[in-house]
Amino acid sequence: MLYYLFEYLEKEFQFPGASLFGFLSFRAAMAIILSLLISTIYGKRIIKFLQKKQVGETVRDLGLEGQAEKAGTPTMGGIIIILATLIPVFLFAKLDNIYIILLLITTIWMGIIGFIDDYIKKFKNDKQGLKGRFKILGQVGLGIIVGTTLYFNNDVTIKEKLPIAQQQELLAENPTIPQAKLFEDEIKSTKTTIPFVKGNEFDYASLITWISPSLKPYAWIIFILAAIFIITAVSNGANLTDGIDGLAAGTSAIIVLTLGIFAWVSGNIIFSDYLNIMYIPRVEEITIYIAAFVGALIGFLWYNTYPAQVFMGDTGSLTIGGIIAVIAIAVRKEWLIPLLCGIFLAENLSVVLQVSYFKYTKKKFGEGRRIFKMSPLHHHYQKSGYHESKIVTRFWIVGILLAILSIVTLKIR
Repeated sequence: MLYYLFEYLEKEFQFPGASLFGFLSFRAAMAIILSLLISTIYGKRIIKFLQKKQVGETVRDLGLEGQAEKAGTPTMGGIIIILATLIPVFLFAKLDNIYIILLLITTIWMGIIGFIDDYIKKFKNDKQGLKGRFKILGQVGLGIIVGTTLYFNNDVTIKEKLPIAQQQELLAENPTIPQAKLFEDEIKSTKTTIPFVKGNEFDYASLITWISPSLKPYAWIIFILAAIFIITAVSNGANLTDGIDGLAAGTSAIIVLTLGIFAWVSGNIIFSDYLNIMYIPRVEEITIYIAAFVGALIGFLWYNTYPAQVFMGDTGSLTIGGIIAVIAIAVRKEWLIPLLCGIFLAENLSVVLQVSYFKYTKKKFGEGRRIFKMSPLHHHYQKSGYHESKIVTRFWIVGILLAILSIVTLKIR
């Protein structure tokens, strides 16, 4: 909103300082500062409100050290993250940008699903919360919205460079030709980024055009199915990671900050060309959203680090996972998720392997056996005698390493 106000003031009255709002870097800086202030200052008030409403965590006895002390800690703290993200975005982002609109829908959509789950647990005395099938239905519904919009909306495009011969010809005629003139017109495309291959690109349409080129118009089916799978997998991965103080918020901040770098570079025609990364017009506006989101996560950590004063609950964890997935798809870096979101993947796999192996051994030997002492993975290390603050710090370090590797893969072809 402030963006449009100051744009008007600059255009009509040349208001001093109004032009600052035209700079992406300035708006991103303001967004992260405001989100930090909201999450730290007003976060305390929200925590007190949750305590007043007796929205405390019910802790099952899993035999973990320090577990009993967590009973009664306010949950549903994801509200802090959501509010601290949305308010700066509404103030500083271009609200007509299709990528911003999608992220706003994602935040509200997943926030509602998580809130309903937490509400059922706390106020309906149902420890299971929202039935799994309804969570999946909500995630699939969001995947359909995101996939359909990104495929059919005319503002979602990419620009590719002209053939080398044509570039050389234009440069020979005019050595100072603007960089933008060396690119083709904007086109709709199902191409995305994939590491370790020549060109670092993969086209979803190729999954069906190998059968017949005439099937290309139906590539939207493949793309939407991919969006559904990614959103469901990442949101559930974030949910499982939210098990000990500061783990989900800290690792998510690292992931989102990395995606912010991708978004900024992908939306800048000069840097995307220099780094040989796909140029995606208008995607740079996501940087504002990411700045606000990172600020909200770091501010939430102020109260969520050990010993936690508040838990994010499914209100926060499902929302975080959904946002990360949609950003990755929007900047066309979703194939980096297994590496970038390696912590989420490890947590997911630990649960799948544990359950599958237990069922297999029970059927074969009559007695269920386990691979890990407990799942998800962070509980395995707790059972092994590691303090949770040490586990969280080491997971953060691994997350930083994975983030660096994710960036490096773009130059490995």
